[in-house]
Amino acid sequence: MIQVTRLNNTRFVINADLIEMIEATPDTTITLTTGKRFVVKEPLEEVIRRIINYKRSVYGIIEDY
Repeated sequence: MIQVTRLNNTRFVINADLIEMIEATPDTTITLTTGKRFVVKEPLEEVIRRIINYKRSVYGIIEDY
């Protein structure tokens, strides 16, 4: 799970394993495999960084990306 922020400043968590696509158009839009979309404040690169950190914590991956 990763924590992100809606445009109205409310925080919520998304299951990173359900993320199908992330777009920056210019707002960051996260699309889940369910088809649900979320527009968040975090830049695309930050969302990717959070996903990587989450996966590292779950799978114990130490390598740098």
